[in-house]
Amino acid sequence: MAGFNKVILMGNLTRNPELRYTPSGTPVASFGLAVSRRFKQGDDLKEEVCFVDIVVFGKQAEHCGQYLSKGNGAIVEGRLQQRRWETEDGQKRSKHEVVAQTVTFMPKRQDGGAAAEPPMHDEPGYDMGEEG
Repeated sequence: MAGFNKVILMGNLTRNPELRYTPSGTPVASFGLAVSRRFKQGDDLKEEVCFVDIVVFGKQAEHCGQYLSKGNGAIVEGRLQQRRWETEDGQKRSKHEVVAQTVTFMPKRQDGGAAAEPPMHDEPGYDMGEEG
């Protein structure tokens, strides 16, 4: 059976994009994205933040390096990938990241005010069973 691997995230950059180039000259940008969700637990309003590493290739990587910075909002569409490697002392490591196919820049905040609040998720069946 064929699989389906598509990720869509909206959040804020946790660090400035790091732009580098592969040995063949392909631009690669990497940055962190904080994605939050607000939900109600009893009478309390809670917020949960997920930190995701993003990798972008090609001309879009150069645009990210040039126009994005820590705190900017972005919508990332891409696929989930697991990288595996072994450290010099023989420890096996792995990491999940999103390989972006498109990155949409969100409007910058105006007059130092906060951006729009993310929606609260209180619809039935949304929570993962841990919040209550």
